[in-house]
Amino acid sequence: MLMTPGPTAVPDAVRDAMSRELINPDVDPEFHRIYDRLTDRLATVYGVDPGGDADGPGAEPVDEPTRDVVVPGGEGILGLEAAIASLVEPGTEVLCLSNGLYGDGFADFVESYGGEATLVAADYDHPLPLAELESVLADDDHAFDVATMVHCETPTGTLNDLGPALDLLAEADGEILTVVDAVSSLGGVRVPTDRIDVCLGASQKCFSAPPGLTTAAISDRAWAAMEARDPHSLYTNFLPWRDTDEGFPYTHLTTEVVALDAALGLWLDEGLDAVRERHREAAARCRERGAALGLEPFPNPERASPTVTAFEVPGRAAALQEALREDHDVLLATGLGELADDVLRVGHMGHNARIDRVDAVMDALEDVL
Repeated sequence: MLMTPGPTAVPDAVRDAMSRELINPDVDPEFHRIYDRLTDRLATVYGVDPGGDADGPGAEPVDEPTRDVVVPGGEGILGLEAAIASLVEPGTEVLCLSNGLYGDGFADFVESYGGEATLVAADYDHPLPLAELESVLADDDHAFDVATMVHCETPTGTLNDLGPALDLLAEADGEILTVVDAVSSLGGVRVPTDRIDVCLGASQKCFSAPPGLTTAAISDRAWAAMEARDPHSLYTNFLPWRDTDEGFPYTHLTTEVVALDAALGLWLDEGLDAVRERHREAAARCRERGAALGLEPFPNPERASPTVTAFEVPGRAAALQEALREDHDVLLATGLGELADDVLRVGHMGHNARIDRVDAVMDALEDVL
C-alpha cells in the first residue's frame, strides 16, 4: 500500500485512462480539447473558474476570471524553478519567507538565477516568522520585487496560514509579486489563489495522478512581469504556455495529461467540499490513532496539514519504514534533510484520504512499533 505524501496511489479509473491509445499532442486536435478541459477543471479547483459553471458539485464560482491556468510538462519542482526563472534576473530582490525545507529552497533558486535572496526563516517546528517579516519589509535598504512562501511544507506536515503574511506584503508594497508553493495542499485544502500571483501545484499529490505535470495559476501582473523580464530559457519558462492555441512549446506529456484530466474528473464529481472534508477526517483519524500509540505530530496540531501527518520518531524513521515495507507491504516516507531519521510521514492525501486506508496503515504501524 503506497501511503507516501506524493506520489500517491492512483485510482483504477485513472490507470484505465492511461492505458488508452496514445494521442499525438502536436497534430491531433483531440489532445487540445483534453488540455483545455484540464485547465478548465483546474481553474475550478484553484477557485478561479470563470462564470462558475462547475464540472461537479461544490465548486466555488467567481464573477470573472482572475488567473490563467497552465500545465507544463514536468514534475512539480519544475513549477518552483520556473516561477523564479520567469520572474528573476540579476539584481531582482526576492524575499523568501520560510519555515521549512522547500521554503529555504526558493532562496537557492533565486541565487542560481542571479537574484538577491533575503531569507526570512523560522525553525521548522515554528510558524512563519511574521514579526521578522514585518521588520524586513520596513527596512528601507530593500525594495522587493517578488516574495515566495510555501503553503504546505510536506517534510514536516505543516500547513502555513498565509493570510497574515499576504496582508503584511500588501500593506508594505502592493507591487510585490507573490509566489506560493501549494503543491501538497492544492486539492485537499482551500488555497487563497485570489491573493497569489503565481500559485503552484502538481499532479502527484492531492489529485492522485502520476508524477510528471506542474500546474500554475498566474495573474495578469505576473504575466506582465515575465514579459518585461523576457526569460531566456525554454523549459523553465512559463511564458510559452500562456497561449497554446497554435501549439505547445514542446511535445507534451500526453499520457500524464490524460491521467490528470481523468483524476480531476473524479475529484470534481465528488465535489470540493466533500473532498476537503474527507481529508480533514482522514487526518483526524491518523492523529487520533497516533496519539493512542504514544506518537507526537512534528508540528503543533493547530498547524498540521490535512494532507500529511509527520510523526516524531527520533532515530527510528528508517527502521520503521523498512519494517512496514517488509512485514506489511505498507510504504511510508521518512523525513528529509536533518529530519531524515527522526520523522515518519503518512500521506493521507488524494485517493489515500480515506479512513479505511489510514486504519490499515496505523494497524501496521502499531505492530512494528
